[in-house]
Amino acid sequence: MTATQADTTGVSNPLLNVGFRIPFDQIRPEHAASAVDTLLAQTQEKLEQLAAAPQRDFVNFMADLDTLTEQLDTVNTIVHHLDAVVSSPEWTAAKMEILPRTSEFYTRLGLHEGLWDALKAFAATPAAAALDPVRARHLQTTIDDFRREGADLQGDDRDRLLALNTRLAEITSAFSRNVLDSTAAYELLVPAERLAGVPQRVQDATRRDAQGKGQDGHRLTLHAPTLLPILTYADDRELRRELWEAQGQLGVQEGRDNRPLIREILQLRREKAALLGFRNFADYVLHDRMAGGGDRALSFERDLDARTRPAFERENAELNAFYHEQAGADAPELQPWDGAYWAEKQRQAKYDFDEEALRPYFPMDGVLTGMFEIVRRVFGVTVSEAQAPGWHPEVRYYNIHDEAGTHVASFYTDWFPRDSKRAGAWMNAFITGGPRDGGVDPHLGLMCGNMTPPDGDTPALLSIREVETVFHEFGHLLHHALARVSVRSLSGTRVAWDFVELPSQIMENWVMEREALDLFARHYQTGQTIPEDLFARMIAARNYRAANAAMRQYSFGLTDLSLHVEFDPTGDADPLLYARDIMATFIPFPLPATYAQIASFSHLFSSPVGYGAGYYSYKWAEVLDADAFSRFAQEGIFNRDTGRAFVDAILSRGNSADPAELYREFMGRDPDADALLRRSGLLPA
Repeated sequence: MTATQADTTGVSNPLLNVGFRIPFDQIRPEHAASAVDTLLAQTQEKLEQLAAAPQRDFVNFMADLDTLTEQLDTVNTIVHHLDAVVSSPEWTAAKMEILPRTSEFYTRLGLHEGLWDALKAFAATPAAAALDPVRARHLQTTIDDFRREGADLQGDDRDRLLALNTRLAEITSAFSRNVLDSTAAYELLVPAERLAGVPQRVQDATRRDAQGKGQDGHRLTLHAPTLLPILTYADDRELRRELWEAQGQLGVQEGRDNRPLIREILQLRREKAALLGFRNFADYVLHDRMAGGGDRALSFERDLDARTRPAFERENAELNAFYHEQAGADAPELQPWDGAYWAEKQRQAKYDFDEEALRPYFPMDGVLTGMFEIVRRVFGVTVSEAQAPGWHPEVRYYNIHDEAGTHVASFYTDWFPRDSKRAGAWMNAFITGGPRDGGVDPHLGLMCGNMTPPDGDTPALLSIREVETVFHEFGHLLHHALARVSVRSLSGTRVAWDFVELPSQIMENWVMEREALDLFARHYQTGQTIPEDLFARMIAARNYRAANAAMRQYSFGLTDLSLHVEFDPTGDADPLLYARDIMATFIPFPLPATYAQIASFSHLFSSPVGYGAGYYSYKWAEVLDADAFSRFAQEGIFNRDTGRAFVDAILSRGNSADPAELYREFMGRDPDADALLRRSGLLPA
């Protein structure tokens, strides 16, 4: 196939017949709508042929259904991706133009009576009964998905579901846009004296940022590489307060106000769940996940909360005592914008350890090179830089080959913040390959982040947390890249969301292992590894305020679940105040009445489902990763046999078997629920 094809206007459109080499250097916003319209028409025609096929077996029915929307999915992903990384009014308009069309198509696909009848008819045949386990799972999950997406609905109910899905797609996209715009719109110009205590690298970067905008002083934003060091190190308490409060007000400004969207999203999600026969949205979302339902997920989080809270209260009492020792008995009580600052002071006093001392050992290029060496030793794959068109000059491109030299995947990276790029870090898939007749088609994915950028002649020097994030996202990428599942819809990261974080979070463990660190943690000027005394202090401080870190995650998970299980969005209660009251029980300082973090909680509200009712999955998967890494710790962190077993049982298998079964295959038993608390120092080792 050619990389481009004439669309209905006769103009060459690079989004039609997208091949493995995506022409990002040619794709423009004006290409989106015409390409999607063409692909929708083509896919609809294939759909009708599939539903009316006179004879059906797996190869010419289920296999065709598996790839039915492949081109449309890829183009849809590309358009949404570009609006997230090089956003502009034109890209946003292009995305919003295609949203209702694609949402309606995907909803109607799940409601297509002819296809649903054909699927049930095939399931009743002897050929279906004789399918191998992977194909049988594909058939069963497809039937389950059709039922969960409303295939049995009729008449007005079917029309209402279509309207719900279309509206949810529109308003969750608007939520995401408001967060991005609010973040990009904020800046605070300050003189140098207000940055006392802040690392010099941040002072230099913010001064250059101001200069680049034609301004004097230092330009502060709410991007993490600027915000977090200010909250952690700035001696100016008023400056910390101003930035902390600004962050808590994202998504509530005039013209970018997410508050009415939150209530509507919660209402529509609940109505959709009820329409499909579920008690609430959490039960609908978690029906096919390891937790199974909202009540079990709530119990999981609340049990962790109860077991962690004594250590949480002890840590906070110790911090408060330390603060008053340093600031005086009459000093004002600690506030939320004081927490990170005084916790860092306490850590330095207790362990003589400042995370900033580690940055020179974590230049981005060195981190990537070392990480690639780790996965070569553990999983037997080779990563090498290559060339392909990108969407921004900072984008880089890599190939992955397995031990036999087979090209199994390629991926893009885009690591640094821009005002036109959404916050956070994420991995996504453009193309799903895998075993095919005559060989292997490679996968194509991406990793994005908002890490500390290079500054002049100084390379990007990462914090230890940013290093963990890079490893985390690469774990997701490997889950996609090493998949060996012939069925596209069961491949890679298309697994239960409370299992999908296992491959990503287990990768973070290597960041704290001396043998692994020595492969990549080298001073960017001297080439020396981390000194033993600094490493020892880092390990000693590893679980410093671990209970507070855990409780912060519980607060997100429980707020999410409570909003989707217990909160009534049709009542008079304000969802922001409801969320604030829950979060207040997990934060050791009084929250101001204006605190509106939920209005920028993109994980929950920036897509029709996303992590909605599923944020608990981070902690669920942390239990799995803490327990699974214990096998590497026992058998050797570079043990090739252990790595091969992890690839064979987890990374290569996608959703081709029940995740609990895959976990037992690797560990030989069910997860040990105490593993996470032991690793965090909250239970005896």
